Amino acid sequence: MRFNPRLLEVEDLREAYARLDEIRPSEQGRAIMAPKLVYRVVRVDNVDTKAANILKQNMLSIGGEVSLPREVFDYGGKKVSAVISGNLKHYKQLIAKLKRQPFGLKALAAELEELLRPAFGAGARVLRLGGREYHLDRKTLVMGVVNVTPDSFSDGGLYHDPRAAVEHALRLEEEGADILDIGGESTRPGSDFVTLDEELRRVMPVLEGIMDRVGVPVSIDTTKAEVARQALEAGCAMVNDISAMRLDPEMPGLVAEKGVPVCLMHMRGMPKDMQVDPRYDDVVGEIAAFLRQRAEAAREAGVDGANVLIDPGIGFGKTLEHNLEILRRLGEFRSLGHPVLLGTSRKSFIGRILDLAEDQRLEGTAASVALGIAGGADIVRVHDVKEMVRVARVADAILGKGRGE
Repeated sequence: MRFNPRLLEVEDLREAYARLDEIRPSEQGRAIMAPKLVYRVVRVDNVDTKAANILKQNMLSIGGEVSLPREVFDYGGKKVSAVISGNLKHYKQLIAKLKRQPFGLKALAAELEELLRPAFGAGARVLRLGGREYHLDRKTLVMGVVNVTPDSFSDGGLYHDPRAAVEHALRLEEEGADILDIGGESTRPGSDFVTLDEELRRVMPVLEGIMDRVGVPVSIDTTKAEVARQALEAGCAMVNDISAMRLDPEMPGLVAEKGVPVCLMHMRGMPKDMQVDPRYDDVVGEIAAFLRQRAEAAREAGVDGANVLIDPGIGFGKTLEHNLEILRRLGEFRSLGHPVLLGTSRKSFIGRILDLAEDQRLEGTAASVALGIAGGADIVRVHDVKEMVRVARVADAILGKGRGE
């Protein structure tokens, strides 16, 4: 007799119930066991040593575990990191315990509760964009790139003429783009920022040429508040800011006033120098900390948290290995609680792997898009819309997006 053992991957409570239903347990057993099937490993930083010891004692008392560094026995107020491991039942009990503890553990309980909310299946993830509701658990959105520049890394000059850019935008919509992203400033490595007047001269004729002709939301890719203001007044529904609203102090207030979604991207340095020896101790941890801080700053400026998207910034101040590490650990950014936008299309890390020029990176882009979706990307920003829409639909089907809707 063969018992046919196999590993089951259980991402959240929905998956847990689905796996249990296959063996037809009792209703009582189903409710008890499902939270025990969903396991999470969580790293937390800046924990006071006294709090770290209390954290470990509380988690051990309910059957979970906390890994701590040696210096945790130094009670001099030093801050340490901890790795917590357990199933959803453990975390539910731990959170209840920490809410009654000192040394900042009550605040940690609130952060853990927010972090694990998706695993407990609390509510649908919806992006409201241009008067529409996009259910991100049902479909990965494809954002089509329209570069109105003479020098973008991939298609610089092809759509610098407004008429060519308008026709390109219309073609991308026909190919299935859910969002169009219009930008008038190249952010390729080594590039300089353009003047306000030049950026407006590039993008406004294109926006005026497409707004009455497209049926999908349009995003403006800019770091300048005045460009964003005029674009939003022309009908754009979203701001995509590679500086995470750091370069123009008027941008956060504008986004809050207009009530539109904004994508905050991580970039080490500026395009001119971002690829000059970028270094990180923990690339994913440092990017996540940056994006969390920028999301908090956006909310403090009055931006609705539901309107904040995040982008780890593939290729913006990262080496090949940094980019690969980000893609391997992309799911960690989902823990920030905001939709994740991923832009890998035709980028140099693909060229480095395959030793191919920009116009030969379609298959490499497809691989990164598919694995990015599997890793947790909600929106993929691409040049080759027709092909990547097909990739996204197959990836969504494999992942079961929209199942049961």
